[in-house]
Amino acid sequence: MALSIRGARVLRGGTFVNEDVFLDSPGPERVIDGRGLVLAPAFCDLHVHLREPGFAHKETIKTGTRAAARGGFTTVCAMPNLSPAPDSAEHVRAQLDIIDRDACVEVLPYMSITEGRSGGRAIEIPADLSRIAGFSDDGNGVQPDEVMLCAMQRVRAAGSMIAAHCEDDSLLVPGGCVSTGCGERFGLPAISNESEWRQIERDIRLVEQTGCRYHVCHISTAESVELVRRAKKRGLPVTCEVTPHHLLLCEDDIKSDDGKYKMNPPLRSAIDRQALWDGVCDGTIECIATDHAPHTAEEKARGLLKSAMGIVGLETAFAVSRTALGGKITPEHLLAMLGENPRRVLGRPVPENDWVLLDWDAPVTVDPQAFFSMGKSTPFAGMALQGRVVMTIRGGIVIYDGLC
Repeated sequence: MALSIRGARVLRGGTFVNEDVFLDSPGPERVIDGRGLVLAPAFCDLHVHLREPGFAHKETIKTGTRAAARGGFTTVCAMPNLSPAPDSAEHVRAQLDIIDRDACVEVLPYMSITEGRSGGRAIEIPADLSRIAGFSDDGNGVQPDEVMLCAMQRVRAAGSMIAAHCEDDSLLVPGGCVSTGCGERFGLPAISNESEWRQIERDIRLVEQTGCRYHVCHISTAESVELVRRAKKRGLPVTCEVTPHHLLLCEDDIKSDDGKYKMNPPLRSAIDRQALWDGVCDGTIECIATDHAPHTAEEKARGLLKSAMGIVGLETAFAVSRTALGGKITPEHLLAMLGENPRRVLGRPVPENDWVLLDWDAPVTVDPQAFFSMGKSTPFAGMALQGRVVMTIRGGIVIYDGLC
């Protein structure tokens, strides 16, 4: 049978065309009126936390991938903040077993860079990396130069990539929870810009030595953007991502001592946000990634100092990105940052029958209680945004249907 989408503006090869799309699909024939809608290759998120195994009270593979489908994603890359950490083929197999049982989208796990994500010793790389996104100690920056050098050499030899959470621990203050400007305003310990960009600077030097593919996670400072820009001009294999929340918000938007504003990296200054916009516009930043990080309500109810780091983002990613970047870049550019570009970083093609149907200008008011994710903490609660995911299709099968 066939799934037909009639009259939508279809993004093919980076260009919009007006055509009807016919997909082989199980079940009865269905015709969808796509007039006034945009049909684009489905999204891919390089940076999500699905919490399973080990922390299923925060999120599960089932709930997290349902949230991904609602957000327009058919591929997500799961970070290794798990118990046990995916630092061996055995531990990854346990994670993949849950994925195979419960996921409604493709999930590619990251293995950790170091054993137990402890930063102490680079892991041995297993032979089969066919379902592995890359290597990351996300949540922790790898501190010793010699450990990161060893890891890059091994990852380069395996033909994979490192996705780095960049944070120099020697530049952190105990309890750091907000940006420098916000810390001064609220009297709270801060996470400096330098703690991020100093480690990016170190890692780029190691990339020059090793040739390892290197991806900077959740870039947030003006200095970091400039370091990546220079590395790319030198032809180094360096890429980076930015989150929707760092594109739309800055430290000035934090109006109260509320854990929904606490994430790492923190919301930075308006100057840093402008640098992120500039980096998106000139192609220095090629990917949008959510850093979807669900926690329990209790863990996010302790104020800026004591709440857990992280917010949810899969179900608001398109609307927040559309609202933040509307008028700054073309729709084609935005959709590439959400779909084609992340897949290029992974070295994987866009699946032929994976699509997302979008209502580009639809008004949306964010309601966390309607989220499929178990996590509800978002700084966008109640905010009016633009852009709605109408339907997500994976392999010709509708996995999220906002028309019902």
